[in-house]
Amino acid sequence: MRTIKQPGVHEIEIRRSRFICALARTTTEQEAQEFIAGRRRAHREATHNCTAYVLGDHADITRNSDDGEPAGTAGLPMLQVLTRRALTGTVAVVSRYFGGVKLGTGGLIRAYGQAVAETIDAVGVVERRPVVTVTVVADHARAGRLHRDLHASAYVLAEARYGRQAEIDVVVPATELDAFDAWVAATSGGHASTHRGARGHLDVEV
Repeated sequence: MRTIKQPGVHEIEIRRSRFICALARTTTEQEAQEFIAGRRRAHREATHNCTAYVLGDHADITRNSDDGEPAGTAGLPMLQVLTRRALTGTVAVVSRYFGGVKLGTGGLIRAYGQAVAETIDAVGVVERRPVVTVTVVADHARAGRLHRDLHASAYVLAEARYGRQAEIDVVVPATELDAFDAWVAATSGGHASTHRGARGHLDVEV
C-alpha cells in the first residue's frame, strides 16, 4: 500500500486566492478528524477549510468535505487526487483565503486538486510493505561472520544482542520469510536458528 512519505504543508496562489494544503499520515478516522480539527483551529480565519482522506489497507474508507464551497468543487477533487495516486492512510486539508476574484466551478476544482497534487509531490510517496522482525540466533564463534553477511545482504538489520548467544534482529519482507530461513541455514551451515517476532511495515520510496 502507498502513502505519503512525511507530513507537510504547501501553498499555492490562484487569482489572489491562497490555497494552503496540509497532509498527514493517519491510520484511524479519529486521528484524521483530530488533524482536521487542528488545521481548522490554525486557520479559523480562512474562508473554507476543505478536507479529504483515504484510510484502510485497501483504501476502503474515504471521506471528503467541501466546507461551504459549491458541492463537488473542493473535497471531491482533493479525494480524487489521493485515489488517483493510489494513496491510503493520508488526510488532506486545504485552507482557502478568498482573494476577491471568483474562480468558477471549474477553477475551484482545478485549484483544490492542484493544491493537493503539488503537496504530495513536495512530501514524497512511499510504499508500506509488510515485514516481520526475525531474530537470528547463533553462537559467538559464528556470529561475527553471520553479522557481516547479513550487513552485506539486502535485508535490514535492526539490533544485535550478545549474551550467552548472539541474537541479531533482521527486518524481513513478509513474502520472503521462507527464503530468509533458507538463506540463514545455508550461510551458517545449519548452525543458526531463526525466530519470528513482531509484524510491522517498512517504508520504501517509490
